[in-house]
Amino acid sequence: MSEMILTNARLVLRDQVLDGHLAMRDGLITAVGASSSKGEDLEGDYLIPGLVELHTDNIEKNLRPRPGITWPSALAAILAHDVACAGAGITTVYDSISVGEYSDAPGRREFMKLSIDGIREGMANNLYRADHRLHLRCELPDAGLLTMLEPFWDEPLFSLISLMDHTPGQRQWRDMVKYRTYLTPRLHPGETFESRVADRIEVGQKLAPKHRREILERWRAKGDSLPIASHDDTTLEHVAEAAADGIAIAEFPTTAEAARALNTAKIGVMMGAPNVVRGESHSGNVSAMELAHEGLVNALSSDYAPFSLLHGGFLLHSKAGLSLPDAVATVTATPATMAKLDDRGRIAEGLRADLVQVHVHEGVPVVRAVWRDGRRVA
Repeated sequence: MSEMILTNARLVLRDQVLDGHLAMRDGLITAVGASSSKGEDLEGDYLIPGLVELHTDNIEKNLRPRPGITWPSALAAILAHDVACAGAGITTVYDSISVGEYSDAPGRREFMKLSIDGIREGMANNLYRADHRLHLRCELPDAGLLTMLEPFWDEPLFSLISLMDHTPGQRQWRDMVKYRTYLTPRLHPGETFESRVADRIEVGQKLAPKHRREILERWRAKGDSLPIASHDDTTLEHVAEAAADGIAIAEFPTTAEAARALNTAKIGVMMGAPNVVRGESHSGNVSAMELAHEGLVNALSSDYAPFSLLHGGFLLHSKAGLSLPDAVATVTATPATMAKLDDRGRIAEGLRADLVQVHVHEGVPVVRAVWRDGRRVA
């Protein structure tokens, strides 16, 4: 590939914002400079690293766009998801596929094979704009969890694993009023909220600890190549358990107490960008912005809304007081480090030319162009 130069840009480096230019060739950044140069004029817009998304279940909305409707082509649905990610500035996406259910509905179990097969097909044939990887989210109380997970331990795209427990009365669903609102429309005819909760608690107490031990044992046997995350840590006991198990990433802690303890334990805290943008958690949990003001947010995830990731990062700068390089790092450099990716997430010579041109309009970051491996993809 011939060299390409982007000039008249505000380059957001890891430690400063530099007015200048960037050159790239063969998919890599070859030069970063403060001087102007001939090339594509970015008209003073920001140039930031491509966003690194570690946890999104946005595929599910494309596979099932309406209740009871599963899209006929999983590949087509994932292509739509891919366009949404790339258009939001995400150049590396860990598609978080649920292994097991936290309800009796078959939806996520059905989506598991469809999603993974579609991701494989698209990556094998270079159909996607973003670099897609698998994040397998293990629902610990599901009786079939270990059987469903078994075929994927040696899957090349399997790049992150997380441990979830949605047993009611704890973690995400410690607020039983919120849980009642969530569960009531999903009850079977003749079933009561109380009977479902009692059953879920009984199953969770029986299976979750056993499955956690077995997955951790298998994970340790793989060495340190596969990052592992906890999910919805709420209490000091949850944090102590995560630290003892060697957990490196804490997804969406639900209380300030847990976030502070995770910070002390040097476990990276990843919060939801929708929580930042909305100013509150949809589940009644701790505000991500509140944690950011305390310096307790290391990274963001778009979770269910890809377009929230860039917006959330910029809001950490404008509303939480982070410098722009530190705010941008929560959606680029830090998640890359958490995922053990040392070739992306920063603008520096020799790294991948994964880049996003961003124009800010009345506080809202607007994606104007996206490059992945030096190739324009959006």
